[in-house]
Amino acid sequence: MTHLRTECGLAAASIAAYGRDLDDAIEFLEARGVKDPTAVTPNHLAEHANFLNSADGRDLEASSARRHLSSVSMFFRFLNAVGIIPTNPAGLLERPKKGFTIPKTVSASDMRRLVEAPTPDHGELWLRDRAILEVMYAAGLRASEVGSVRVNNWHPQLSTLMVTGKGNKQRLVPVGVPAARALTRWMETLRADIVKGDEVRADHRLFVSNRGRPLERVAVWALVKKYAAVAGLHKVHPHKLRHSFATDLLRGGCDLRTVQEFLGHASVVTTQIYTHVDDTRRRDTVARFHPRFNH
Repeated sequence: MTHLRTECGLAAASIAAYGRDLDDAIEFLEARGVKDPTAVTPNHLAEHANFLNSADGRDLEASSARRHLSSVSMFFRFLNAVGIIPTNPAGLLERPKKGFTIPKTVSASDMRRLVEAPTPDHGELWLRDRAILEVMYAAGLRASEVGSVRVNNWHPQLSTLMVTGKGNKQRLVPVGVPAARALTRWMETLRADIVKGDEVRADHRLFVSNRGRPLERVAVWALVKKYAAVAGLHKVHPHKLRHSFATDLLRGGCDLRTVQEFLGHASVVTTQIYTHVDDTRRRDTVARFHPRFNH
């Protein structure tokens, strides 16, 4: 990990993702009796690549599988460079092509069910959980960004949130009334009771655990999955809330450049994928402007 941080200059979130990828790869290899990196062959890694892509395995999207295999390739390249293994078994490892995948979203009615799922019946942290779900949908936050937001990043007078995303790039995102109210309730009641003024332990984070410590990314994932089950929704994960945020903005008439800024995308090309989600809007546009669409 030191190599990734100092030599490759990767951000903390990227390093954590690479670590999870390597953990998955090691688990896969050990399940097949391969416990020494010198015993790993190209066939082992090819089998692992097939496992990532197959419906019977991880069934990852092409982009996730590419990053996973990049992690594996970098790891074995490093082991070979420092002399731990004589050859690099990942040298011929092929990564999935970077294809076009239309992101899946949650409908407005299902999203309402999700954000309103936390109630007092779900324990004392329900106010925090409601605020997190509201803010993730209202501001298009990544799971890793939820835990990194600090108290002074929230500007209640302007109802805006300063978010630090990939590459430590900051963006200012407006937050709607429901999310602002949920944040206020959480901060003025339960958060104050949990933190008890110990902001050093909380690291000044907006969202904390029941012990007053910063909230981890894995906890955000578990939270979303929990309330998706409560709401009777299937295959809902944090990034799907972000997809829904972007799609609903475009569906409402927001221009692509603004959505790009709100999402924190470096290139508008990344944001353009959301223009393919709303078929109704595209059909209406063609109907308005194409001379032979309705004739």
